[in-house]
Amino acid sequence: MAKGPVLIDLTETPSVADAPPVPDAQEALVPQGRAMQAVARVAARRPSKLVRLFWWVTTTLIGAVVTIASWDFATGLIDRAPVVGWIVTGLFALFVFTLLMMAVRELAALARLTRIDDLRHQAATALEAVDLAAARRVTDRLVTLYAGREDTRWGRDRLEELRGDQMDAAALLTLADAELLAPLDVAASREVEAAARQVAAVTALVPLALADVATALSANLRMIRRVADVYGGRSGFFGSWRLTRAVMSHLVATGAVAVGDDMLEPVLGGSLLGKLSRRFGEGLVNGALTARVGVAAMEVCRPLPFPPGKRPTSRGIVQRSLTGLFGSKGA
Repeated sequence: MAKGPVLIDLTETPSVADAPPVPDAQEALVPQGRAMQAVARVAARRPSKLVRLFWWVTTTLIGAVVTIASWDFATGLIDRAPVVGWIVTGLFALFVFTLLMMAVRELAALARLTRIDDLRHQAATALEAVDLAAARRVTDRLVTLYAGREDTRWGRDRLEELRGDQMDAAALLTLADAELLAPLDVAASREVEAAARQVAAVTALVPLALADVATALSANLRMIRRVADVYGGRSGFFGSWRLTRAVMSHLVATGAVAVGDDMLEPVLGGSLLGKLSRRFGEGLVNGALTARVGVAAMEVCRPLPFPPGKRPTSRGIVQRSLTGLFGSKGA
């Protein structure tokens, strides 16, 4: 082995600035709201054509088998015991009639949701075109939509009294929004706050596997349905699921399910996500994400777009619903 100085070429030595950052050991411990993110992915996922074909064939086949078996059972029973057989046949007929009525109700619910969606788009078009005649038609449809509701009677009377003084589309729709929809916004916000509290509490206090995901999914489905009911949608099962998928798809597409310290700043007063206990932090983050879902649901279910500056914020809902849930601020 040669002895003497060794020449080392330093010209190709990598710069320290080019080195990758050291992973933060605490990053994995920061609450991420995994329950709500899982719910968003599940609800926003659209099944493939092959999966939809599979379920269509499966339900059709099961329906055909059940129908044929029921018919054979009823006719055979009529041959053996005519009185009992006709009673069972009547029960089957009543069952089929009930299914048809449920189907009609679901179709009516989907039609109501479509009507509200069309009304919102017509209002946006009237505002963009500054079309007073179109705004008056939208207002008439809005009054018709809430004609049978006692909780909107005072607002409808006020709107009827003041609408003749409005000489432009924006003023007329703003008046309709203030008199008819502002009280409904308060009721819808309360539904969102209740759902956020429920999801936060269950996630933080129930350490069972998948319990937080199941609670978040059921609470968000129920919240979206109740928000639709507040605005007159009265969605059925399939309508609620369609609304949920639309809301979740919007949130996933816009990145609104991302977690940041600013989500809980109204509650905690600072950047404390990484310092919270695991379950406590997950509960607060899931509750805050539920509030975001609720605000999006209000936008989807509302028959008029929110006026400038009147859209509720998830931060405000988080502050009202989660402050004090696990202790007062600053405690």
